[in-house]
Amino acid sequence: MGMSIDHSMVSSKSNRLSRDDWLRGALELLSTAGVEGVKIVPLAERLGVTSGSFYWHFKNRRELHDAVVDYWEREMTDAAIEAAKLIEPPEERIWRLMENVMTQGLARFDLAIWHWAQTDAEAKKVFKRTIDKRFAFAKWMFMQAGFDKVQAEARGRLTVVYMMGESTLISDTAGKRKKLLRLKYEILIKP
Repeated sequence: MGMSIDHSMVSSKSNRLSRDDWLRGALELLSTAGVEGVKIVPLAERLGVTSGSFYWHFKNRRELHDAVVDYWEREMTDAAIEAAKLIEPPEERIWRLMENVMTQGLARFDLAIWHWAQTDAEAKKVFKRTIDKRFAFAKWMFMQAGFDKVQAEARGRLTVVYMMGESTLISDTAGKRKKLLRLKYEILIKP
């Protein structure tokens, strides 16, 4: 399930996009045009609205940029972690998190955010904090599954880096990706 920008994001009651609609659109634009391409007019055109409606949600482009990295952290990491915490047993938690990240495209903007973080101090701070959260949570999951700290950290890091890399660098179909995902999961959880 991807988060493609389309006309369905526009509220039927008001024909006005929500703040999150703008942020999702900005993430998509970021992934194709880079941070320099995330500008008000091209984004509004992409979303099918006037640039004036941008100002209902943001003061300026910098506020949009700050909100984009915060949204990426909150929606692509924090929400996934909170949902995964509720899953038992630990092995199922690992599987379901991997499956959700890969099938819902939760890591597909990571490379674009990483590129941005190379030139922007705020993006760099958020990127580092987010990746650190992912590594810490992945380590915790593997510890909960019975691995010692060293094994849990190694397996957790492999899991995070695998999901980020495969989501952004390999253009497999969702079906092929899911078929290979089970094998990769089984490799990661074997003692």
